Amino acid sequence: MAVIEVKDINEPALRVFSGLTEAQLRNRLEPEKGVFIVESPKVIRVALDAGCEPLSLLCERRHLAGDAADIVARCPADMPVYTGEREVLGALTGYTLTRGVLCAMRRPAPRAVAEVCEGARRVVVIDGVVDTTNIGAIFRSAAALGIDAVLLTPTSCDPLNRRAVRVSMGSVFLVPWAWLDGLVSSLGALGLRTAAMALTDNSVSIDDERLIAEPRLAIVMGTEGDGLAREVIESTDYVVRIPMAHGVDSLNVAAASAVAFWQLRAR
Repeated sequence: MAVIEVKDINEPALRVFSGLTEAQLRNRLEPEKGVFIVESPKVIRVALDAGCEPLSLLCERRHLAGDAADIVARCPADMPVYTGEREVLGALTGYTLTRGVLCAMRRPAPRAVAEVCEGARRVVVIDGVVDTTNIGAIFRSAAALGIDAVLLTPTSCDPLNRRAVRVSMGSVFLVPWAWLDGLVSSLGALGLRTAAMALTDNSVSIDDERLIAEPRLAIVMGTEGDGLAREVIESTDYVVRIPMAHGVDSLNVAAASAVAFWQLRAR
């Protein structure tokens, strides 16, 4: 392995771990050059198992022969592995590394909506959710509770954001996902019925038998603050509510998604 001691935290080759914003890492103008950062050995292993291509590694020295040893062994022999003490790497990144390891990986090519939805019985549409923790939690629930594909509107947070990836525990690599540039109503052309999670006068309970009986269903989740826009709600086949107790009006979008995925799972 090509182990390189970090002596200057301003070294240009290290900017991928320190000086680039999430938008710069994503590189919308040249997607084929896009990079994302994966944090912690466990999540890096999930990414490698999913076929993601590693480009460089940042690792505390003590982990080279410890927690990260198997990861280093799986990477190309000529791939740079930057190392140093915990304090040096913390000064470089601006935060304490989770389990002492970061991996820069090549961003995969975008997938088409029709491709990820082909054969899917349960899909979630994430509309305008911007909190990285919520995105990661939704993906983790989706993977655990039988969601076959995830679609995100362009106003949603990038699933390959470093924190979203970590919170998902690598689930962003387990469930196929794509950006939905068209309308939610366009999913009907793919054979999907749509269910908006929202509180309206005509919403049905989440345990309505018609929902469970749907062979293919897209569950639409809205923003953290205002929820789904009225035009989105009006365009769906169902409007669905989760019955509440003690005067609580709603759940956090990540918690609501877990409830919805379990109750509306394909039987």
